[in-house]
Amino acid sequence: MKPYYNHAGITIYLGDCRDILPQLEPVDLVLTDPPYGIALDTSYAKFKNSIAYQAIHMDNENFDASFLPSYGKKQIIWGGNCFANTLPNHPGWLAWIKINRNGGKIRQSEMELAWTNFITRPQCFRWTWIGAFREGQEHMMLHPTQKPLPLILWCIEKADPVTTILDPFMGSGTTLLAAKQLARKAIGIEIEEKYCEIAVRRLSQEILPL
Repeated sequence: MKPYYNHAGITIYLGDCRDILPQLEPVDLVLTDPPYGIALDTSYAKFKNSIAYQAIHMDNENFDASFLPSYGKKQIIWGGNCFANTLPNHPGWLAWIKINRNGGKIRQSEMELAWTNFITRPQCFRWTWIGAFREGQEHMMLHPTQKPLPLILWCIEKADPVTTILDPFMGSGTTLLAAKQLARKAIGIEIEEKYCEIAVRRLSQEILPL
């Protein structure tokens, strides 16, 4: 199995994660963001026609996330509440609050949840990343469901100690970027080549301190 990218402990595979995962060794942490809620939001119409959407049959009723936990000792699965019927029951949830500083009405969801198998009590992270309001260095959306880098850094730190990280739904590579910044090894899998190209470009850029 030839990697699309392999440098300094960061590896990217281009393809369907369901075909690639069985060929990989288990890692310390599965940190991923499977597409969820897309069927409920018409603003993602273009993404719903993409290869990735069609490949994993992304309506929340049909997608089975039960295969994900077996590939890591620890797991953080964003949108886990949408797949609750296929994930084991566990009380430890992470919440990301998307603060709207102006207090106006936002059509998008103001909070997202991540299922974990190791957090003993729910914990919350606040970072403005909704509509036109985005904190931090990365204001450009490179993927329809892109997460902010500080959120992913927070997730990895919550899971410590971890050495190897896996993201089977890599998207634009934010998980890999966070792993690189924290000097961890990471594997990303992405079914669409254009996002692999974006991830490689982001990884090749110098990481500036937050």
